[in-house]
Amino acid sequence: MNIISEVLLKKRRNSQCALIPFLTAGYPSIELTVKALVELDKRGADIIELGIPYSDALADGPLIQYASKVALDKGTYIDQVFFILKLVSNQISVPIVIFTYYNPILVYGLHKFIQKIAKLGVKGLIIPDLPIEETNYIGILCKYYRLELIFFVSPTSSKSRIADILSKAPGCIYLVSSTGVTGIRNSIDLSIHFLSNYIESQTNKLIMLGFGISSTTQVSRILQSKSSINGIVIGSAFTNILSCCSDGTKANIIKKLGDFCEQMKLAMF
Repeated sequence: MNIISEVLLKKRRNSQCALIPFLTAGYPSIELTVKALVELDKRGADIIELGIPYSDALADGPLIQYASKVALDKGTYIDQVFFILKLVSNQISVPIVIFTYYNPILVYGLHKFIQKIAKLGVKGLIIPDLPIEETNYIGILCKYYRLELIFFVSPTSSKSRIADILSKAPGCIYLVSSTGVTGIRNSIDLSIHFLSNYIESQTNKLIMLGFGISSTTQVSRILQSKSSINGIVIGSAFTNILSCCSDGTKANIIKKLGDFCEQMKLAMF
C-alpha cells in the first residue's frame, strides 16, 4: 500500500477523517506557498495537494482559476514547482500529492516528470483530465516510482464506469462531491453518501472527497451522514484566505491559514 492510502487507512482505523488542504503553487507567491506548506504541516494537515498552475483548468472554479493565472503571470511553471518542493522537502513531514492537468506533463515528458517529482518526495499524483483509457503507461511509471496515481469518480459516473475505474485504480479514489467545478458552496449534497457507500461495497480502496467543501459545518454534516469517506479535500476556502494577502499582511495571512486549518482539523473528529 502506498503512503497516501496508508494515511487514509490509519485515519479510518481511528474513526477519523484525513484533512487534505489544496494550494496552488506560486499563489500568491512562491515565498508564501513555501510558508503556507510549512504552516499547514504544523497545524495538522494529514496530506497536502499542491496544484501546478494551468491556464485551461477546466475542473477548477473562479477562485482557483484566478490563483493559477496570478501564479502563471509571476512565472510559476513546472520548474518553479520543483523548486518549491525542493525548498520544503526537509521542512515538512506531511505527504504531498501533485494535482496537475495532463498537457503540462506531456509537454515536459511523462517519464521525466514522474521521476522528478518522486525524487523530490512527492507521494501521490492526480490528473483530473486523464482518460481512464490512457492510464496504463503512466500507471506503470507511478508504480515503479512508488507514486500513488489517484483516479476521479463523479456523481455522473455510471456503475459500469465506476467498475472500470475501480479495476484500474492502483490506490485510493477521489470522489467528486458534486457536478461542476471546484469552488465554495453554501451546501453539499449529502446524497453523495449513497455513492461513497456504493463504492465501498465494491472495493477495499480508500475514498477522499473533494469539490466545494469549505466549512466546518459542511464537514460535520458529511461525517454525520455516515458516508464512507476517509479524507476531505478543501481547496477554495484556503485559496480565499490567501487571496487577501498583501505585503503588509503576510504573517497574519499565514497565521489565519493555520488557524483555519486547525478549525477544519477539529471538525474531522
